[in-house]
Amino acid sequence: MDLDRIFEFLGNHWIMVGATVVVAVLLAQDLIETLLRKHKLVTPAGAVALMNGEETIVIDVREPHEFSAGHIENARHIPLGKIDDRAYELQESKTSPVIVACQSGTRSPQACRKLAALGFTDVYELQGGMVAWEEAKLPISRKRSKS
Repeated sequence: MDLDRIFEFLGNHWIMVGATVVVAVLLAQDLIETLLRKHKLVTPAGAVALMNGEETIVIDVREPHEFSAGHIENARHIPLGKIDDRAYELQESKTSPVIVACQSGTRSPQACRKLAALGFTDVYELQGGMVAWEEAKLPISRKRSKS
């Protein structure tokens, strides 16, 4: 194939080429993020199995009004913005399984990265957050829990 024909094709189909480059970059970003992740992902059912099998801590990183609307039983409420300041409260659990939950799974990855950087060795991100928990018809509590 002739180099001029390649350039002609790229010029004639620049939208398709641009879209292909964007998709490739997004896939590469996702792959790199997955390879560098120091925490594990867990489904709501997997979280229940962890909670039933070991001394597992659940940390809810949502804002107070979200937490009071319903949370996982015995979850500790530590909003995302306070993880660094309040990590000392969890020091005794650095090697225990720690499940981090947020509303939909967008804040928990950041909290998991922070906990892993602080030396927590068994950190899990609840996939889909409380939305997935409730969709799985798992129980939620509205009473005040450990804050």
